[in-house]
Amino acid sequence: MDFNHLPLTTEDGTQVNLDVLYKIAPSCFTEARDEKTGALRHVVDFNKLRQLLGDNAVEDEPEAYEFTWVGKQAARREAATPINKTLRPVPESSVDWENTQNIYIEGDNLDALKLLQKSYLGKIKIMYFDPPYNTGSDFVYHDNFKQSQDEYSEEAGYVDELGNRFVKNTDSNGRFHSDWCSMIYPRLQIAHSLLCDNGIIFASIGEKELSNIIKCFDEVFGEINEIGVVPRVMKSGGGKGQFFSPNIDYVIIYAKNIDLAGSFREPISEDIIKRLYTSVEKEGNRKGEHYRPFGLYQSSLDPLRGCTNQRYYIEAPDGTLLIPPGNSMPKEPVDGAQVTPKTSDDKVWRWSRERYQEEKEKGNIEFKKSDGVLIDSNGKPAKWNVYTKIWLNDRQDSGMTPVNFITKYENRQSAKELKELDIPFDFAKPVGLIKYLISLVPNNEESIVLDFFSGSASTAHAVLQLNSEDNGKRKFIMIQLPEKIEENDPAYKKGFKTICELGEERIRRAGKKIQDELKAKLPDLFENGNKSQLDTGFRVFRVDSSNMKDVYFAPKDLKPKDLELFADNVKEDRTDLDLLYGSMVDWGVELSLPLETETVVGVKIYTVNEGDLVACFGKPITDNVVKAIADKAPLRVLFRDNCFEKDEQKINIFEQFKQLLGWSDDEALNNIRVI
Repeated sequence: MDFNHLPLTTEDGTQVNLDVLYKIAPSCFTEARDEKTGALRHVVDFNKLRQLLGDNAVEDEPEAYEFTWVGKQAARREAATPINKTLRPVPESSVDWENTQNIYIEGDNLDALKLLQKSYLGKIKIMYFDPPYNTGSDFVYHDNFKQSQDEYSEEAGYVDELGNRFVKNTDSNGRFHSDWCSMIYPRLQIAHSLLCDNGIIFASIGEKELSNIIKCFDEVFGEINEIGVVPRVMKSGGGKGQFFSPNIDYVIIYAKNIDLAGSFREPISEDIIKRLYTSVEKEGNRKGEHYRPFGLYQSSLDPLRGCTNQRYYIEAPDGTLLIPPGNSMPKEPVDGAQVTPKTSDDKVWRWSRERYQEEKEKGNIEFKKSDGVLIDSNGKPAKWNVYTKIWLNDRQDSGMTPVNFITKYENRQSAKELKELDIPFDFAKPVGLIKYLISLVPNNEESIVLDFFSGSASTAHAVLQLNSEDNGKRKFIMIQLPEKIEENDPAYKKGFKTICELGEERIRRAGKKIQDELKAKLPDLFENGNKSQLDTGFRVFRVDSSNMKDVYFAPKDLKPKDLELFADNVKEDRTDLDLLYGSMVDWGVELSLPLETETVVGVKIYTVNEGDLVACFGKPITDNVVKAIADKAPLRVLFRDNCFEKDEQKINIFEQFKQLLGWSDDEALNNIRVI
C-alpha cells in the first residue's frame, strides 16, 4: 500500500470558485471523467446554469457597462493559477520563534497570498495595504517573468533569485495604467478569498489610480460592499504643484459582506467631552459622573420617530405643568394628560409618557430655569425646561460614528516615529492612522491583520502598539518583496540591504520600545523575572521554490542515477523545519501555531498545537515512535517517504494507528500523509 502524498502546488483558484458555485447551485453540476487521472469530477453544465439565471445571463452582449484594460484576462488567470513554491522558515531572522503568533513573509505578495490560501481561507478579519501609487516612478510587480541574464541586462529593473521581476512603471510606458491594474487585480481576488465573512479591507491610494482601484474593488468585492472612499490629510501646507498643492490621499474601505460588517465607532473626542459633557451628577448612584443635558422638547413633528402623539403635561419642581408650544391644549390641565397635535405648529416630546416616567425614576431627567421655550397649563411661556441626561460613560461604551474625512494622522508623524527608532524610510504611513482604522472594526481585539504591501512594517508596529494599549490579542501577517535598497540611500548606509531587512528591524525595535514602555508603566507585570503576555515577536518565512526535486522524466530519458530521485526527492539543502512548515502550507495548517519538539529513540517528533499536526522525518519508525505519536491524539500525521524501506512497514503503521486511535480505513488514509 501507499499513503497519500501531500500536494506540491498551491490551491487551484478555478477549483476554489467551482467549490463555491457548487454550494449555491449544485443542480448546475454534473459528473465527468478526468482525462488525465480517470477519476470522476464535478463540472459545470452551462445550459443548466443559464436556465437557473434566466434573463440575468448575458452572453455576447454588444453593449454593456464594464471595466477592462489590456491584460485583464491574463490577470484573472494569474489569480487562479497554482504555483509550485513553498514558505521556508527563517528562525535566525525571527524574534521569539517558539512563542510568537505573528508572521513576516519575504517574497512576492502574489505568491505569498496563494501560499496562505489553504491555511487562512476566510480567516483574516482586517486587511490594510498601501500599494505603489503609480506616480510614474513607483515599482510595479511584473508577475510570472522568467528571464535569462542577457534578457535582464536589456531592461532596467530587478530580478530576484527566483526570477520575480519588478520595474519602474514610467509615464512613457504605453501600458501605464493597464500594468498597474494587472498588478493589483489578482492580489485583490486572492485577498477576497482570505477575508472572513465579516471582514474589512482598507487600502491607501493617491489620485492617480483612485478611479481604477475603486473599479477593481467594485468588481472583486461588489459595489454593494463599499463602505467608503475617505480623504486623508497627508500633509498641511507645502505650496508645491502647478494648480493645487497635493495634500490628501484616500483610504478605500470595503466589506466582504456589508450586511455582516457591523458599524464603525470611534471614541468620543476630548474636544467634544470638554465642550458638551460639562455637567456632573451631585447625588445618587451615578454621583461624580459627567453628563450632557439634552432638551426633551422636539422642535418639529417627525412621524418617522413616532412622536406625533407625544404631547402631554410634565410637572416642574414648583408644581408648574409644562408642555411643548402649540395650539392643541387639553381642556383640563392634568399632569400626564395627553393630546393629539392638530397642526404642524404643535411641538412634541422626544419620549413617550411611559418612557419619560421610566427615565425619571432612574434619575435621568433634569429641570432648568429657562427663557420660556415651553408653555404652562395657561398657555403662557414657562419658566422651566426639561432635559434628559446623556451620560458620558454610556456614550463612551458605544462610541460615536466617525466622519468621512481623516485629519489627525499626517505623514510627518510617521517620520517622527521612524526617527525615534533610527530607521530611515520615506513615505511610511503613520502608526496612528493604521491603529485608528483597525480600531473602527467591530470586535477586532483578537483579529488577524494582514498587510500584503508591508513596506517599513507600519501595520505591524500599529498592531503591537494597539495590543499594548487595550490588552488585545491581535496577530499580524506582513508580506513584503525584498526590494534592494540603493547604495546612496540613507537606509543602505545604516546597514539595510533590502526593504525586508529594514521592516524586520523596525518590528524588533518597535517591539522592544513598547515592552520597555509597558515595563515602566506596569512594573508589577515583570516582577520575579515574569514576562509580559504582550506578543512582540514574529516568525519570518521566505517564499522559495518547492522543497521537492523535479522528478518528471519520460522513461526514455531516465538514467540509473535518476532512480535515486524516486527514493528521496527532497532537495539536499532543505531542513526538517523546511519540510514541516512547507507541509503546513500544503495541508492548510496555520503557520502561527505553537511547536514542540521531542526525541524518541533517537528520532525527532514535531508536534504542532498539541496535535493539530504531528510529524516525523527520521528513521527508523519503530513501534515506540508510533506509540509516542499516537499518544498525542493527532489530527494529522506526517512522514517522509524515505522513512520506510518496505511497503510492509507502511501497512504495519497504518494498522497500528487504526488500532491506537480508533480510526477507520478512510480516516487513516486521510489523516496520514507522506512527502
